Amino acid sequence: MPKERWPDLCARIEQLLGAQTPLVPLNVSDAVERLAQRYAAQLVAASPPPPPLEAEASGSETAQPPSFVEVAPESLQFVQPRSVGVEHAALSAMQALDFEALLASLGINGIMRTAIIASIVARMAAPGSELATHRWITGTSALGELLDADLSGLPLWRLYKASDVLLAHQEAIEQALFARVQSLFGLAATVTLYDLTNTYFEGEQRSNEKARRGHSKEQRTDCPLLTLGLVCDESAFIRRSRVFAGNAVEGRTLAEMLAGLGAPAGALVVMDRGIATAANLAWLAEQGYRYLVMSRGSARHFDLEPAESISTSDGGTVSLQRELSEDETEVRLYCHSPARASKERAMDERFCQRFEAGLSRLAAGLTRARGERSKALIDERIGRLKASCRGAAQHYTVTLDTDASATQVTAIRWEKTPRANSRVTHPGVYCLRSNELSWDAERMWRTYVMLTDLGAVFRSLEE
Repeated sequence: MPKERWPDLCARIEQLLGAQTPLVPLNVSDAVERLAQRYAAQLVAASPPPPPLEAEASGSETAQPPSFVEVAPESLQFVQPRSVGVEHAALSAMQALDFEALLASLGINGIMRTAIIASIVARMAAPGSELATHRWITGTSALGELLDADLSGLPLWRLYKASDVLLAHQEAIEQALFARVQSLFGLAATVTLYDLTNTYFEGEQRSNEKARRGHSKEQRTDCPLLTLGLVCDESAFIRRSRVFAGNAVEGRTLAEMLAGLGAPAGALVVMDRGIATAANLAWLAEQGYRYLVMSRGSARHFDLEPAESISTSDGGTVSLQRELSEDETEVRLYCHSPARASKERAMDERFCQRFEAGLSRLAAGLTRARGERSKALIDERIGRLKASCRGAAQHYTVTLDTDASATQVTAIRWEKTPRANSRVTHPGVYCLRSNELSWDAERMWRTYVMLTDLGAVFRSLEE
């Protein structure tokens, strides 16, 4: 604060500490107002408690008559409102896990421990960037009062440093926290969930070696990506996390993530279809793991007659058909979800309509004087149309009628011929594979859908 603004600052602090509303309010800048509010709050917090009344000091039992003060409601001001609820819950969880003592055991000093705890609580309450986190800590939350620390002057750079310190001790923190969670809740590490997601950078990130272009799950192919891998237990508590390059191949990350986890012999690994390659399944079997995965095969079939129906947590139903493989080493669980079928029908209908509309435009161009008739160019346009319609073209037979030279198209005809055992003929059907032969259909399905719990974890970490 420039020295010439000190008189305004002092006058505003005196106003805030005074017991009367000023006759002429001071007109100060926002910067002066923020500092005045901060210093006034510090002075109030540091002031000694009021002396006891004479009757209380002498131990007299004589009751003092109540005193009343008239207050004009319109004169009241709501100054510096702060949230405190989610902060209490977050700090209680940290205390149950003895998190601050864990940080201290890693040699992290008190100032940095406070910054780390503040950053983590802020990410739990209002996930965002370091800048958004700093604004929440200094301008929205009463976390500083709960931590008995002045966070109003917390520098932004310290939050960036806190992230660096956590990353440096990532392995030790993850192992210690999961061990304490296991002890606290009495968990047995018999099921391991593994999944991947990615997120994007707005900038170019030329200095980040892991920022790579790839397939974005948020459709941001224009941005460099990072891939996040999580290994969790069946209650979605994180056991291990890793950041891979944005163009990482999902199937090549499994061995690195599971190596050294210390899972008990025969632990079950649950994975999505992107990771369930033949090589990964063979590796799991060699390492003594059981597996439960989504089948990567595209063929679908389902028979409702022998299927059993179970209720889902959202009030819906799922039909299950359990089959043993020919070599009796795997169980195939075919599942049919009416809700999923409705969604897939809508998607297929939209892409089929788009494909037919594109063919209609090409056919209409043949009737115009300057319309495109070259067979080579029309083939190219149909190819682009197929690529943009996400598999809808496989359900159509397209015929091009040409002239005698076979270079000019005279007509375009198409017929919808749905491919057997596909999503169009069997909407809502998917297949699970497992080398756990003793489980019934319901237990296998309910174990696999625990993988969806990772979605909430991913969304929190991405934000």
